[in-house]
Amino acid sequence: MRLAYWMYEGTAHHGVGRLMNSMRGVHAVFHAPQGDDYVTTIFTMLERTPGFPRMTTSVVSGTDLARGTIRLPETLKQVEAAHKPELIVVVASCSTILLQENLEITAQSAGLDCDVLIYDANPYRMQETDAADGLFSELVQKYACTQPLTPQPSVNILGPSSLGFHARHDLISLRRILKTLGVEVNVVAPWGATVDDLRRLPAAWLTIAPYRELGTRAASYLHEQFGTPALLEAPIGVQPTLRWLEALVEGLNARAAQASVTTQVSLPPLTAFSLDGLSAPSNVPWFARTADMESFAGKSAFIFGDATHTVGVTKFLADELGMPIVGAGTYLLKEADWVREQLAGYVKAEDFLATDEFQQVADRISELRPELVCGTQMERHTGRRHDLNVMVISPPTHIENHLLAYRPFLGFDGADVIADEVYTTCTLGMEKHLIDMFGDAGLDEVEQAQPVASNGHATSNSQAHVAVAQPTATATASSSASATATTSSATTVVNPVWTPEAEATLKKVPFFVRNKARNNIEKYARERGIATITAEVFLAGKEHLGA
Repeated sequence: MRLAYWMYEGTAHHGVGRLMNSMRGVHAVFHAPQGDDYVTTIFTMLERTPGFPRMTTSVVSGTDLARGTIRLPETLKQVEAAHKPELIVVVASCSTILLQENLEITAQSAGLDCDVLIYDANPYRMQETDAADGLFSELVQKYACTQPLTPQPSVNILGPSSLGFHARHDLISLRRILKTLGVEVNVVAPWGATVDDLRRLPAAWLTIAPYRELGTRAASYLHEQFGTPALLEAPIGVQPTLRWLEALVEGLNARAAQASVTTQVSLPPLTAFSLDGLSAPSNVPWFARTADMESFAGKSAFIFGDATHTVGVTKFLADELGMPIVGAGTYLLKEADWVREQLAGYVKAEDFLATDEFQQVADRISELRPELVCGTQMERHTGRRHDLNVMVISPPTHIENHLLAYRPFLGFDGADVIADEVYTTCTLGMEKHLIDMFGDAGLDEVEQAQPVASNGHATSNSQAHVAVAQPTATATASSSASATATTSSATTVVNPVWTPEAEATLKKVPFFVRNKARNNIEKYARERGIATITAEVFLAGKEHLGA
């Protein structure tokens, strides 16, 4: 297995944990050595739910292996007695799978009253997304059974799950839309679903599965086995939401005709979908025509993440905000062909990136230096290192992306949220621009505070002056030598340092293009092996670039 400092997808255990932590009346038991219970920690750190993760580790120790004993049956009995689940899912870890034990026979020997499913989440073959979607599909196939259609138009919503990106908010947005249409929600799964809910899935008139990563396989099974139509598109953006609504109404009415039901669903005035029921459902079309939007609509954007959000956000930025796309990609290699097909016409073939190695993504961002980076928490770290504007649009995420407030990405409400994120991220906050335009307003006093000596007392002004004067002189000396240096094939990559004089010259550049100017001059310096950017180097680079 390839090792990395950071991984976009979690392990197969993590995928199983996401599903089990989403549902009610189920429990996961990991047959694993001590230390493989790290999954529980992830959920307690990130998930904003009051319940403890529904996962238990049946520890395999060296002593057990020496004696030829296995603790799994006893662990299963303890879980059933303590949690009284309807279903226990047993999964082997990457270590215990090498033992080639027959967990099916072992679990049966426990004599449990609840159902037990041995799930082959082979960590050598699958990661988080495959494990979660595969287990969910298996559960739907195991429990879904023929049901009469609900009397009123209804839908299943498949995909929202524990640790999903803004999943709770997206679910609220979808419920608001369906309530406006007069459509009932039959089952939401896996989020909050029970085994009994899975049995009722075929009673819905139609299935909504907006996430490519989880739910589409189960939706396809319901269509093939029970004839339940599936709507698999993600309504990200105003125009996609309008098309999604039309497809939803059409699908529901087609199912009604097929079942000889007279009930019809109609699309109400769009104002009915707004929060107040009176205004436009989204402010994005108006906002895109304002002077504020035009001030940064030409800023370049790079998008990287899972399949659903990469495609949705790329199209939103290009179609509805008019931002040029300089690159896009996904870390879900199995979905790369679908993402590439969806983004044809938005991203050139050579600008599409499919990789699960974050270093390659970081290198591409460093090369492009776009005005906006949309990605995961890893791209946020990369953007911070290069002083680029970054907004998180996809898992893997940080705790700050699991918000308490209503911040959906789907539907009309989601379009407003994404536009707000783009606007506030690109401007970097008005305070910074006001300081750039009108001076530091006394903030420079903080920078001129006396340094503290090792004995804990402040140094004198003369000492402080000497402390900064010598490096400045050194920098000036080195800059005169490096300014004439030329690039050769053996030149190592350098991160140029700016002298105070160069920084002062840069401040004369208008604030709204200053960051781009800095990046261009640094690129100019790196290409020529210049280690220190002086005012002379800045002017030479500016002239070379035609700025």
